[in-house]
Amino acid sequence: MGIFLFDKIIFGPVQSRRLGISLGVNLLPVGCKICNFDCIYCECGFTIPLKDKNDALPTREEIYQALKTKLYEMRQNGESLDVITFAGNGEPTIHPLFSDIVDDTIQLRNTYFPTTAISVLSNSTMLDDQAVVKALKKVDQNILKLDSGLLSTIEILNRPIGKVDIKKLIEQFKQFNGKLIIQSMFTKGSINGKWVDNTTEEDLQSWAAIIKEIQPQMVMIYTIERDTPFEGLKKINVKELEGISLRIKKIGIKVQISG
Repeated sequence: MGIFLFDKIIFGPVQSRRLGISLGVNLLPVGCKICNFDCIYCECGFTIPLKDKNDALPTREEIYQALKTKLYEMRQNGESLDVITFAGNGEPTIHPLFSDIVDDTIQLRNTYFPTTAISVLSNSTMLDDQAVVKALKKVDQNILKLDSGLLSTIEILNRPIGKVDIKKLIEQFKQFNGKLIIQSMFTKGSINGKWVDNTTEEDLQSWAAIIKEIQPQMVMIYTIERDTPFEGLKKINVKELEGISLRIKKIGIKVQISG
């Protein structure tokens, strides 16, 4: 099992498969993963208990100063930057000051790289928090996870800490009025002797039906790239991903594939 954890608040820039030249912002602790999902495919490994998370999180001031320093250095060096991306060692929106940090990031972006986009990669679990929703509406690319339309698959694939209500999730997606991007990870394999596959016809039909209902501006379809906590998972080949994408293209929604 390989684990890929970020050891800084600000990381990169890196060449992202989906976003271009991306400067990452990690709102979670360095050296461990904190999340309200425990996805079987997560490159960061397994989720640790959430009870002590606030003591371990970087402060708003630490994040601001680290980002300001990096953006200043990049501008001084004449470097290019397509996007500032909230990602890192878990779910960024669980930081209690997420909304304020987004405001800080917009201000710094406008100062140093005014044409650069701001993206958030989120697992969609905090959409009942209106401060989080308000912040997500401010960023350029609000990228929200949906790996299946079946609760049974979500429970196996994403292993949420807490209950997921599909009908409620759909309504939460709708509050963005189409200003959202759905990201969907596809994989299959044997986990602890149990077969997992979100590319089945039942999964894809339920998933595509939700996409059609919420009408996002884009869907990002991808598969595993690095090692995962469980060794039995397999990449989905590009041809199969292209077949999945046709379901979304037929309803008139743009699709980006990363194989």
